[in-house]
Amino acid sequence: MTSLSSRPSGRVAAAPVPGVSLAESAYGTTRDGRAVGEYTFSNRHGVTLKVIAYGGIVTALHVPDRHGEAADIVLGFDTLGDYERYNGNIHFGALIGRYANRIARGRFELGGRSWQLPLNDGPNTLHGGPGSFDAQVWSVVGTHRGAAAASVTLRYVSPDGENGFPGTLTTDVTYTLTDDNAIRIDYRATTDRDTVVNLTNHSYFNLGGASSGNVERQLVQIAASRFTPTDGTSIPTGELANVAGTPLDLRQPTPIGSHLREAHPQLLLAHGYDQNWVLDHYDPNRRDDGGRPVPVFAARASDPASGRWLEIHTTQPGLQFYTANGLDGSVAGKGGTAYRQTDAFAFEAEHFPDSPNHPSFPSTTLKPGETLHEVTVWKVGAH
Repeated sequence: MTSLSSRPSGRVAAAPVPGVSLAESAYGTTRDGRAVGEYTFSNRHGVTLKVIAYGGIVTALHVPDRHGEAADIVLGFDTLGDYERYNGNIHFGALIGRYANRIARGRFELGGRSWQLPLNDGPNTLHGGPGSFDAQVWSVVGTHRGAAAASVTLRYVSPDGENGFPGTLTTDVTYTLTDDNAIRIDYRATTDRDTVVNLTNHSYFNLGGASSGNVERQLVQIAASRFTPTDGTSIPTGELANVAGTPLDLRQPTPIGSHLREAHPQLLLAHGYDQNWVLDHYDPNRRDDGGRPVPVFAARASDPASGRWLEIHTTQPGLQFYTANGLDGSVAGKGGTAYRQTDAFAFEAEHFPDSPNHPSFPSTTLKPGETLHEVTVWKVGAH
């Protein structure tokens, strides 16, 4: 890993390898005067990934269709100012922490005491609370260029007590683009005090292109035979329910819109899909020869019109599938597009919602001396 601090400011020369290039440029300045850089990865197959240091946001992901025509398949904004103004409620492309998804009443027990977080989603805490990881300027601690991949590592140090969470948490997230069209996200975290951690990326995907309209004809498949039903505030009941016979059975490729309007209680409560699927292939002990966690297949989406497809592989136990139910056309995104419900979907690979309050769920507790390491890989292509 090479520290950027040793580099002159300005654009970084393209990587001297035939497969993948990496360049840095200025993206803008935050309202409080902090400079934000943008990191552009490109490979020889026409895949381009753009990431900014503000919120670790994936601002663009260009993928060619079956005819070789590239389109940006993630929703977002055109300016840093718009990300600052609007993204706290939407989270386009952002890194989410300390705790992705919801914690009931913003409260959990740890270390023999009760911890209270600020509420920002009705009676609950969502995505770490207000002004969390998605609204911070992350430090760029290094870049790497190899024979067939390039990466950038971002760091955020969350102080003890931030948004009510215990412990100083140091989080490193590495984005890597490979020459075989994979975007790998490595999440690592350490703490100086027992705490809870759940990290994810909150990109909104539309395989037809970010401004192409709704995704209801796009197909989705999730490798999960169970899900975690929720109450009226999107908090799990604790049950692991079978998807068989419900609109949540997505084990075979299914058009997103085919069951979206069915009067199933879970769809009515969430106003669409916004549930956590329990991934069948989750194995926290699966490691490669170097002792590193191995991501396994979790989900696939495809667009019959363009031929583009997206696969998710992850080490995480759950996948939140979300049909952008909160988008109502009130905010203009890229190119002035007014985004609406079902104009995208999110695949949030993560631990289960409210895990600190459900001992039967996979643990999200991190202790001093431990290193959390989770991996999610997006594989893209066209057929």
